[in-house]
Amino acid sequence: MQLGMIGLGRMGANMVRRLMRKGHECVVFDASAAAVASLVREGARGADSVLHLVRQLATPRALWLMVPAAAVEAAIATVEPYLEVDDALIDGGNSYYIDDIERSRRLAAHGVRYLDVGTSGGVWGLERGYCMMIGGDDRTVRRLDPIFAALAPGAGQVDRTPGRSRSKSSTAEQGYLHCGPSGAGHFVKMVHNGIEYGLMAAYAEGLDVLRAANAGRSSAQADAETTPLRDPQHYDFDIDLAEVAEVWRRGSVVASWLLDLTAAALVKDPQLKDFAGRVSDSGEGRWTIKAAIDEAVPTPVLSAALYGRFSSRGHALFQEKLLSALRFQFGGHEEKSA
Repeated sequence: MQLGMIGLGRMGANMVRRLMRKGHECVVFDASAAAVASLVREGARGADSVLHLVRQLATPRALWLMVPAAAVEAAIATVEPYLEVDDALIDGGNSYYIDDIERSRRLAAHGVRYLDVGTSGGVWGLERGYCMMIGGDDRTVRRLDPIFAALAPGAGQVDRTPGRSRSKSSTAEQGYLHCGPSGAGHFVKMVHNGIEYGLMAAYAEGLDVLRAANAGRSSAQADAETTPLRDPQHYDFDIDLAEVAEVWRRGSVVASWLLDLTAAALVKDPQLKDFAGRVSDSGEGRWTIKAAIDEAVPTPVLSAALYGRFSSRGHALFQEKLLSALRFQFGGHEEKSA
């Protein structure tokens, strides 16, 4: 098939490469002329503007936006005037699913088919493939199935889920799924990322407990501001975190791709000296918690993981100062130096 890709960042460029490897023709555009030129050298057709890209595509066209969520509306506004009836516009970023519902309704009034495709795979997707969660109308999803199948990881070496019927008509085992109408794809991806926050936090917290397992060797301060460690002899371990992460990868119930990445990070930099610990969030965790509140579904783990990211960026600094001020007010407790 033929696909126009707008946005050639960390994921967009590699998605183009994977599609070309599978025999698809790609026309590419990015604000960076160098990014376009790089892919042209690899076999893509380049465009120096959105209009130039659209004019190189046969109708009905298929265009994929791979830009940050904050830039999607502007990208749609740029391309929309050139689209015709039955053209398909795909948003493969991490847009808010409520925006997708409105965009789909607006574009459908002009006959344009809008799909929201939550895409997971990151910088490893070129080789591993991309897991995709798709929202939109059935006919357009079926028409673009060769694109999704080429990008997806396929069944690979993953064992079939016990009890799952071989006759079940679904592409889920191939690594992509039509989740429902407009908004459903990004809704599923939103919750996927909320879960990701929780998993990452669990690994980080657990490994930090192991890191501090030699706390009994520290000389305890006897003062009113320090909780005494009652049994320091119980915390006299030197735990090699890289080795623990490695052994957990081998048959452990907590094994996962995120643990694989954890192990790789610890091998490269056991003290994580290259990182300051400021953890960003791009919106999906917040939207997951909002949906949970609207649905009256308790999500204490996912909520705590999101708030932990806020704290990492100093967003809790004022409340922490206030706690210290209150301790001084009611008990005369002086702040200890860091």
